[in-house]
Order: sequence, then structure tokens, then C-alpha cells
Amino acid sequence: MSMTEAIIQGIIQGLTEFLPVSSSGHLALYQYFTGNNSESGALFSLVLHLGTLVAVFIAFWGSIRPLIQELFCMLGDLFKGRFSLRTQRPQRRMLFLLFVSLLPLALTFLLKDLMQGVAADGNIIVEGVCFLVTSALLLLANGCPPGRIKAGHMSYRAAAAIGLAQAVAPLPGISRSGSTLSTGLILGLDRKFALDFSFIMGIPAVIGALLLDAKEILGGGLELPLGVVLAGLVTSLVFGLLAIGMVRWLVASQKLQWFGFYTLLLGVLALGIGIYDAAAGHPVQAAVIALFAK
Repeated sequence: MSMTEAIIQGIIQGLTEFLPVSSSGHLALYQYFTGNNSESGALFSLVLHLGTLVAVFIAFWGSIRPLIQELFCMLGDLFKGRFSLRTQRPQRRMLFLLFVSLLPLALTFLLKDLMQGVAADGNIIVEGVCFLVTSALLLLANGCPPGRIKAGHMSYRAAAAIGLAQAVAPLPGISRSGSTLSTGLILGLDRKFALDFSFIMGIPAVIGALLLDAKEILGGGLELPLGVVLAGLVTSLVFGLLAIGMVRWLVASQKLQWFGFYTLLLGVLALGIGIYDAAAGHPVQAAVIALFAK
């Protein structure tokens, strides 16, 4: 992988991780049409996710810091025998909601090999279907009236539903931010709260995925020059911050339907090309690879 390819993938990851269009789906399309479907490509995607993870910490630190402080206070209460479920400060209730939203991730761990196999199956049919699912969620959420529910009145059932949307997001074409945000809006959450909840609940999921593959990455599984890795990392971080600012504006101005139309078009194209390529021996993929090689 060249430095230019690393930067391009970093830009794709940074923008599409937070814009509701699926970063994994766009990276899968990029890797499909450039012939970069190797294990190193999958591992490099994890490096890019690390860059966007840092971007979330920077952009949402004002909301994350009180939750970290409350977590230590809760652990202190447990240690001192003063913990009670009856007395819940807003930050503590938010922690409980986040915990419930993470429970469906067990499904992701059980189906990890299947989901990674889909991303490296040498076709983009599943990606096309998943883009269509993302489109349906975005268009449905955009048509819902503005909600008013915040952490104080959000049910644990709603947290579990948003967590389930996150659990299937590793499928390429399913937007993590799009599916979780849309689910929250459909359930009547306040727009700003739905956005904060969606982004913050993604932090443990990304950290867990990185830790699971840390042995491969640190053990030399990622056979790429350090400069290439850093280029992708920094690029995904910078463009991730830009995308977070953009998605905040989009949610506030209720313009999610444009991304619903975009993923609808992308899904139809990916599905059509995927079916044609599978039947005809991948002529479109070969033509695009040859074009990139010039």
C-alpha cells in the first residue's frame, strides 16, 4: 500500500465513519475496485478506526469527562458499600443506559468471523443490500417528528434497541452512526441527545474491536511501513473531526434525507454491479483495477 492509498483510505474512513453512509461499506467498495482485499487491508481498517476513535474523544470530551468521573464515583460507592440503584444522578443513569446498549455487542463477537468474511468475500452484493438498509433507516428517521426524550426519561428497552442497531453495524454498508442515530430518532429521542448517545456508545465498541485484534497488529500482522500507518491514522483523525462538525449541523437542520438518497443510489449501484460481476466473471472490477493501475 502506498502513502497515497493510505491517505485516500484515511479520508474515506474519517468522513464516512461519522457521516451516516457507512465507512466499512465505502472501504469495502474501495478495496474491491482496487483489488486490495487482503488481510492487511482489513487490519489497516482497524488503524483507521483508531484515528476516528481519537476524533470522538476530542469532539465529545465535554460529555465524556463527566461520565468517566461518575464511573469512578460509582466504583467507589460499590467498594464502600454505598451503591444503590434507587439514587441515580443523571450521569449515572447515562452510564447504565450505555451499559445496556453494549449488551447486544455479544452478537457481534459471536458473528465476528462471518462479518469479516462478508467484507472479504470478493463481491459487493451484500454491501449493496446493506446500503439499502441504511437508506431505509435514514429516510424513516428523517420523517419522524422531533423527539424530546433525554437520558432522564429514556427507557432501557430503547437503549437495547439502539445497541442492537450497533451490533449489526460491522456489516459493510450498515452505517453505525446512521443506524444508531436513526433508531434513536425513531424512538423519540431528542436530536442532540440521540447524536451524543450514538457517538459515545460507539467508543467501547471500537475499543473492544481494537483490543481483540491488537495481538495481530502489534505482532507484525500489519506489514506496512510506519509512515503509511501514520498517514492513514492522522488523515482519519483530521477528517473525522470535520465530519463530526458536519453531522452535528445535519442533525440540527434535519437534512438526513440527503444521505438516505445517497445510500439508496449507492446501494442500487453496488447491488447491480455485484450481481453482474458475479455472473460475468468480474469484468467491471477488472476494468476499474486496470484504470487505477494506469
